[in-house]
Amino acid sequence: MSSTLTATPRPEEARVVEDGRRASSSGSPAPRRPGAPGAPAPHRLALLGVLVPAAVLAAWVLATTVGGVPSYRLPSPADVARAGVDLAATGQLGLYVAISVQRVLIGFVVGSVIGLVVGAVVGLSRVGEALLAPSIAAVRAVPSLAWVPLLILYLGIGEDSKVTLIAIGAAFPVFTTVAGSLRHVDPQLVEAGRAYGLRRVSLFTRVQLPAVLPSLVSGLRLALAQAWLFLVAAELIASSMGLGFLLTESQSNGRVDRIFLAIVLLALLGTLSDTVLNVVQRVALRRWR
Repeated sequence: MSSTLTATPRPEEARVVEDGRRASSSGSPAPRRPGAPGAPAPHRLALLGVLVPAAVLAAWVLATTVGGVPSYRLPSPADVARAGVDLAATGQLGLYVAISVQRVLIGFVVGSVIGLVVGAVVGLSRVGEALLAPSIAAVRAVPSLAWVPLLILYLGIGEDSKVTLIAIGAAFPVFTTVAGSLRHVDPQLVEAGRAYGLRRVSLFTRVQLPAVLPSLVSGLRLALAQAWLFLVAAELIASSMGLGFLLTESQSNGRVDRIFLAIVLLALLGTLSDTVLNVVQRVALRRWR
């Protein structure tokens, strides 16, 4: 009797075994890993990612030099770089970037937590789904700029309204992925957790949440991208700093070079933050699998 109890797998082991059985029974071929026969080398894959930006940059240079496109319509990369150097010399560029990053990160964290909690309620409870899903679908359909007057009315023109708008944008991708994934967690896995005495919160944190971890991380990456998209709308709320403010101010002043500078910086920051989350995703999946 004691030997039988000792050999009984822990919930984590049961999850790993069950995942392995589902993977083996699905019949889908295992993904090629870097270094495996026939798989592209990692440095070659990295070079492929540089090809499109390099081609766009080359076309940009040709259009502004040989193509004869006027600078008031399309500034050259050198003009954009000079605009960045000028703003950096005054200290404005670093301040704008820091303010925007801070707003995005705070809004992303707040929105992700809300999306995770509400997604868990909707995904795990039929009553919660019937009660909340229609209202959330309606709120999700509201454009980002439509929230601006309401947030100014209730929260003023300070940081609260800006962070709230970004949090609204970040919450929906996490909610959608978590709610949808929790509905499809293997019932046998849940029953195994209950057999080991796990209930409600412990069952969610130790069995159901790890089971949907890949979907959760994908939702977080979408939420971070959405947070950057909502940043510009957030910084339209009577803002005097940030990359969104730089966009609107440059439009008013006719500084097309600064408009391109703000767009390039938003693209670079969004790519950098997504890369960081991608690394976190790989580490988390390695730990939980």
